[in-house]
Amino acid sequence: MGVAMSTVHAVNGLTVRWAGVSQSGTVFSAAGVWPLLAHLADGAEGAARAELAEALGLPAGQAAEAARELLAAMGAMRGLDTALRLWTKRTLELRGEWEAGLPADTHGVLTGDPVADHQALDAWTVKRTDGLIDRMPVTLTEDTQMVLASALTLRTQWLSPFHEMELETAYEPWAARPRLGLWRSSAVLDRVGLADTPGGYVTELKVLGNNALDVHLLLGDVGMKPGQVLGAGVGILAGRYAVLPGPRLPYGDVGPGLRVEKVRCSRPEPPSLEVTTAAYDMSASHDLLKLHGLFGLTTARDSSRGHFPGISDFPLAIGSAEQNTRAKFGALGFEAAAVTAFSAVPGGLPDLRYVTTQISATFDRPFGFLALHRHTRLVLAAGWVTDPLPFPEY
Repeated sequence: MGVAMSTVHAVNGLTVRWAGVSQSGTVFSAAGVWPLLAHLADGAEGAARAELAEALGLPAGQAAEAARELLAAMGAMRGLDTALRLWTKRTLELRGEWEAGLPADTHGVLTGDPVADHQALDAWTVKRTDGLIDRMPVTLTEDTQMVLASALTLRTQWLSPFHEMELETAYEPWAARPRLGLWRSSAVLDRVGLADTPGGYVTELKVLGNNALDVHLLLGDVGMKPGQVLGAGVGILAGRYAVLPGPRLPYGDVGPGLRVEKVRCSRPEPPSLEVTTAAYDMSASHDLLKLHGLFGLTTARDSSRGHFPGISDFPLAIGSAEQNTRAKFGALGFEAAAVTAFSAVPGGLPDLRYVTTQISATFDRPFGFLALHRHTRLVLAAGWVTDPLPFPEY
């Protein structure tokens, strides 16, 4: 796909660190933030440059080229649409070398009217996410000199769709209100597996899309934190944790939400994998400056001086850094979007004579997910589900 594994590991590493500070239901995209941080690092100096490089997981001198390769690779992935855009005031003179490092035809203009400018930025957001997100997450003032933004939208249809049903669960916050459950049966047992990770056991279910964009559902031992479960999922992708696949699982309650048993049937049948999970449609907004250490923005937000001489001779600091995200998981497929922006300022009883093996994977309490590209294992979006969709009242 034209993206270096070092870049994939760097982006996925930021996913793990971001997950580590997530405590409640959320969805986020490190892949949406990383290219922006890379281009900022390319134009930064001093402590700001060093902090951004540490957050990126790559040397600042390599960041811009890695970002270009990443954006090009993501642009070539079926079902994934990405865009990067720069807006500046007409009076802000950019360094030609830095601007040349951005994708072609990305430069727009800020008029200095915050209301009119926000309307233009919102219109770009709606267009680039097909309406999944309707507002650019940026704080504009008359002093805003520059906005650097990215949009990422992914859509996939399941190779094997689910059936909708009411979710049966003993998890009280979900049981108090009927939830929309999803169920399907498959003879492909290796879609599920069990990993022994430092934080506990994690059940991983691969839900494959028709365009190599997949979603991995992750259920950890009771008491595991979101960051531990999502971090384990990325560790599984990287091959750091061994996964015992479905065909090799022993009988019994073998892992979180995972049971293997012999069941009687009326005719000879192959072993099956029965999956039950919850449908969700969730949105989140993130103020990246509140996590300035995570994103390497501690020094860059200091507006008493400039930090980006490689971008412009005009002294620039980061005035805002935000991301809006949305993810929808349903019976037929998955879609997600993320927009990230940085602003710079100043019947009957059958005859059951046969026996077969049945694996049941049940996600009926809070769980994590990773939306990723199957071949590169690049994580495009991640989240923690705490409030599934309600069961519709017809």
